[in-house]
Amino acid sequence: MSEIEAITRALVEFREKRDWRQFHTSKDLAAAIGVEAAELNEIFLWKTTAEAETADKERIKEELADVLAFCFLLAEKHKFSIPDIILEKIKKNEKKYPVEKSRGNALKYDQF
Repeated sequence: MSEIEAITRALVEFREKRDWRQFHTSKDLAAAIGVEAAELNEIFLWKTTAEAETADKERIKEELADVLAFCFLLAEKHKFSIPDIILEKIKKNEKKYPVEKSRGNALKYDQF
């Protein structure tokens, strides 16, 4: 069993023991990802770039874990392989962002 599968299994077991599957619709899992991402963003809100780099690491870890947990649960709900969908996205982005056009800049692919 991969680490991703083990984490997903642990999340599902945690959820099932609490009878929370009923609340884990695609819509609500996606909303939870957004809410938790906003809480992660809040850690950095109103800070300079330098201040953001020294933000509370424990808070960052907790909020990042929340975001990832809901992402894993949404992927599990739709039977998506997390490694597969990430690698597929990298392949798509390689075409949209060829090195010779994108190296060293933050332009969106349609602005090259």
